[in-house]
Amino acid sequence: MGVGASPYLEVNGLRKSFPGVLALKGVSLSLAEGEVLALIGENGAGKSTLMKILAGVQPADEGDFQVKGETVFFRSVNDAMEKGIALIHQELNLCDNLDLASNVFLGREPVRGGLIDEPTMRQEARKYLDLVGLDLPVETIAGSLPIGKQQLVEIAKALSSDARVLIMDEPTSSLSQKETETLFGVVKDLRQKGISVIYISHRLGEVIELADRVTVFRDGENAGDLTGAEINHHNMVKLMVGRELSEFYDREAHQPSTTVLKVDQVCTPAFPSSPLSLEVKSGEIVGIAGLVGAGRTELLQTIFGVTPALSGTLEINDKALTVDNTITAIESGIALAPEDRKQHGLVLPMSVRENSSLPSLKRDATRGWLNEKAEAKVTDTAVESMKIKTPNNEQITRFLSGGNQQKIVLGKWLAMKPKLLMLDEPTRGIDIGAKREIYKLMEKLAGDGMAILFVSSEMEEVLGMSDRTYVMHEGKISGELNRDQLSEEAIMNLATGNLQAA
Repeated sequence: MGVGASPYLEVNGLRKSFPGVLALKGVSLSLAEGEVLALIGENGAGKSTLMKILAGVQPADEGDFQVKGETVFFRSVNDAMEKGIALIHQELNLCDNLDLASNVFLGREPVRGGLIDEPTMRQEARKYLDLVGLDLPVETIAGSLPIGKQQLVEIAKALSSDARVLIMDEPTSSLSQKETETLFGVVKDLRQKGISVIYISHRLGEVIELADRVTVFRDGENAGDLTGAEINHHNMVKLMVGRELSEFYDREAHQPSTTVLKVDQVCTPAFPSSPLSLEVKSGEIVGIAGLVGAGRTELLQTIFGVTPALSGTLEINDKALTVDNTITAIESGIALAPEDRKQHGLVLPMSVRENSSLPSLKRDATRGWLNEKAEAKVTDTAVESMKIKTPNNEQITRFLSGGNQQKIVLGKWLAMKPKLLMLDEPTRGIDIGAKREIYKLMEKLAGDGMAILFVSSEMEEVLGMSDRTYVMHEGKISGELNRDQLSEEAIMNLATGNLQAA
């Protein structure tokens, strides 16, 4: 059955609510055999909720769905897998200490004489690893692989359970460009074999390349479908946000004034023989571009005191600093919103209030005791100014969307009124509406005189938001580009070490 034939999977009128939130308001969806269907929408639009219902993780409140014309109701993940539906989570679920064969058949190991039949398991695992193009010994320990190859093991694991529908939730959010291209090849091969894919991504370029059809969700409802030539950036953005975004990067030229940050011949522990020098002035938004592994994150971590510099000097407002820990950095007016907000930027089991006020607790304490009034004020200000969507300030942060989690990270640092705000991949894994809000915030802060230094792997973001850009290659700053010099070609030449062309 090809694309356009009767649906392999069909969803009708699904509704799902959580305390204080109506996540799905009667959504519908169809998927043909051998079709790649992209599901897009802003954070909180209901995409993940629907996928969890389809994969048996959660039950729906109302509505029904059919697999090959048969009405089904899943009470567990096993129920969904028996009908050929498998969800590949954004956070992978492999056992790092087991080999590839054991991971592929985890919980479903072939048995002979009451013991695991290792030869059969390895022989069968080889077939599924070959399907995803993973040419590695089945005895390889999963934890030794880079994240891109671990993702392929997850897909092989799903295929070994006879999955006919693979749900991929932000599959490239942690992948390099090469790993992403490998994944795209696997998805296209699976489509040729008649396996259907529901592909969730905020990266619209990926959607344009991969999708046969696009279904858009907005505020828990269907906003529309796109097919063929209709699948373009403009149409997808318009359906997701319900309006035209004529100017996505709305920048004004600010006259930079005093130098806020000066980095002079600083060597990071990651690249001890590569001294780095740069400056960021008040009112400037300065980008750092480069390929994965170029040393961008390591530079920000050194400025913030996570990994103290091996040599060189740092100055904040012309005052020399020895930043050997994060406390010194914070007290000096430096803030860092890290690349991995879940691991390093937030305490997910804690509430919005607790996360929003963490950096300012010591500052606002009364004789060493928690100042609850000040804490409440900091939280209310963050929620209001950052437009954080939360039922209340006691909501557990884990249950908020990625965009709202990122706003909490930014809000907690802005409460400290930093002189220098550093942002590492500030819009990774968040929807297009939340991106727009963060860009507007960056513009406002620069207009108010704050110095901003940000790392981004999204070329459009660097070109759109930077007043100046430093480009890194293998731990070194390979060049500096002013706004009128910025182009994709110039950045890529510097990022790949092609200095002559740049």
